[in-house]
Amino acid sequence: MTKTLKCCFNVIALLNMRKVLNSLAIEGFSGNKQPVDVKVGELTPASRAVNVTAKVISKSEIRNIATGRDGAPHKVCDALIGDETGCVYLTLWDDNIEKVHEGETISIGNGYVSLFRGNMRLNVGRYGTLETAKEAFAGEVNTENNLSTKVYEQPRRPFRGRGRRDFGGRERRGGYRQKRY
Repeated sequence: MTKTLKCCFNVIALLNMRKVLNSLAIEGFSGNKQPVDVKVGELTPASRAVNVTAKVISKSEIRNIATGRDGAPHKVCDALIGDETGCVYLTLWDDNIEKVHEGETISIGNGYVSLFRGNMRLNVGRYGTLETAKEAFAGEVNTENNLSTKVYEQPRRPFRGRGRRDFGGRERRGGYRQKRY
């Protein structure tokens, strides 16, 4: 087969693969997904690109942790937020901690849900927004339906090590390493 013919087959295969992936697009994973307005009780562990308006019920103590590759210090805090359908913990990082106060109504734009130790957490994320809502929440918050207390099966993530560790065993290319005295 000629190079031109192979190239044409590769292009056709890529276009077909793209059609299949677009048809299987999951909420929030396709690049053109617009955020959807949802109530707290409608959130699931797979929720992505959601807009939530809720009242802040309580806020935990601020914890200082070191994260990232460089171990830079960050502040983290959990706020219990809810509406008439239920409540969930919202994870707040660094500057967002100061934006949230107990009793206020907040609006989260383009948020997503993740599992932390098997429990649901609502996150603002890098592409989300967090602001005080224009209208205060007037209804009664349903604290009986706390989505963060339900435990979900969390799939194990594959180990992504940082390089190869040497435990004194076999070399990469086979055989045993010679010791230098």
